[in-house]
Amino acid sequence: MDVNDLSLKLHRKFGGKIATSLRDDDLNREKLSAYYSPGVAAASRAIEHDPKLLRDLTWVRNLVAVISDGSAVLGLGNVGPKAAMPVMEGKAMLFKHFADIDCVPITLDVHSPDQIVAAVKAIAPSFGAINLEDIAAPVCFEVEDRLRAELDIPVFHDDQHGTAVVTLAGLINACKITGRKLEDCRIVMIGAGAAGVSIADLLHRYAAPEIIAVDSQGVISSDRTNLNRYKERLSTYHQSTVRDLHEALEGADVVIGISHKDLLKRGDISRMADDAIVFALANPDPEIMPEEAHAGGAAVVATGRGDYPNQVNNAVAFPEIFRGALDHKVTQITDDHLIAAAEALAATVKEPTPEKVIPSVFDEHVVPVVADAIR
Repeated sequence: MDVNDLSLKLHRKFGGKIATSLRDDDLNREKLSAYYSPGVAAASRAIEHDPKLLRDLTWVRNLVAVISDGSAVLGLGNVGPKAAMPVMEGKAMLFKHFADIDCVPITLDVHSPDQIVAAVKAIAPSFGAINLEDIAAPVCFEVEDRLRAELDIPVFHDDQHGTAVVTLAGLINACKITGRKLEDCRIVMIGAGAAGVSIADLLHRYAAPEIIAVDSQGVISSDRTNLNRYKERLSTYHQSTVRDLHEALEGADVVIGISHKDLLKRGDISRMADDAIVFALANPDPEIMPEEAHAGGAAVVATGRGDYPNQVNNAVAFPEIFRGALDHKVTQITDDHLIAAAEALAATVKEPTPEKVIPSVFDEHVVPVVADAIR
């Protein structure tokens, strides 16, 4: 059966993918009186006296809100809050399946930074952490920055940081295989949206390699006059005078694509350094198919697809990061946490090979190892 037909069939059959369940399903009259009226008043009074008891007495200690405005959903674009709900439900399903974290998917029919921030702050007391999802750049940057500053619970935009963590983990192992040091690499980044900016920022923080970012108007450099503050930061990660993508690829060690399908050809990979590293992450159709990249001389190829080796799948990062943040009572997820998560994720691949620089999402070691790194 076609996967799209199967998707509609399953969603219609179950009416969605998630549901709530009771922690104590052995209820009787005495327990009902304790859990609700009149006994529940004792729990409310205790939290009123000491708000920190909210974590101990309610599900907040293990509860994440998955929040989107539907403005940048998967490869679909701005589909709006209603059409975003199946994706947010799916995210909640992954949280529960891989890290046993309860989630509530929430889609907001507001789109400005002020409106989104106000809405999230208003509901934040009900949750132990906030996962922002599928909010278009550059709004997503401002929303996350403000919420991280104004809330006392972890706030994490997975489209940015989940992708960045998995990419860094994969590059750590890819460099081992090809005999490189990441700090000595010349990296070409295609795409400067939420994921591209975050990947570049994390790589810069980790090893400060030369990173030449390219958007639809060419190389992002200091002589461009139309840059927002996030792209201005990207322009400082290189001193090159190259003007376009093809010039940037000449002799490059790594290319990371967060853009659109079929952007790269075999000849582009041949322009790169020997044993090049290619992370073609446009999803579901990468910038170049792995067969073509290898034919062009690439030693290690990663994509966003699950039917090829080295899938850059955020699901090996975000459930684990939130599991660690909730368990260790982390109030803000920092760059240091992200780097620790990437290093831990890379280390779960004991013997990296060109076909395995990133662990499988089904590797049972990933959740405890990465979660333990978030302290």
